[in-house]
Amino acid sequence: MSEHTEHQIIRSDDGSPLFALVPWDEYTEAFGGKPDEDVIIPHEVVGLHVVQGLSLIRAWREHLGLTQGEVALRMGISRPALAQMERPDAKPRFVTLKKIAAALGIDPEQLRE
Repeated sequence: MSEHTEHQIIRSDDGSPLFALVPWDEYTEAFGGKPDEDVIIPHEVVGLHVVQGLSLIRAWREHLGLTQGEVALRMGISRPALAQMERPDAKPRFVTLKKIAAALGIDPEQLRE
């Protein structure tokens, strides 16, 4: 980007922050920025996630026929560390989701809730 764009904070009447506006390139770098309609998730993964209550990470791993050990090895982490990330209540940061997605061979957006 050739010019610098300042962030903008939109505040409520009492002055508390409501929204933060950031340049599009910063948003896409931090959060992916891909519209939901471009994200494809197979029916089997949706079933594992919604019906069985598995996290998207675990649903994808099982759909792809991979073990926790295989994915952990690809990521360079321990199997128990991956198991923690697969918990339904886990909230991994997007940067972590990018690493998991790379190990699974999928797009990071396919792991976002």
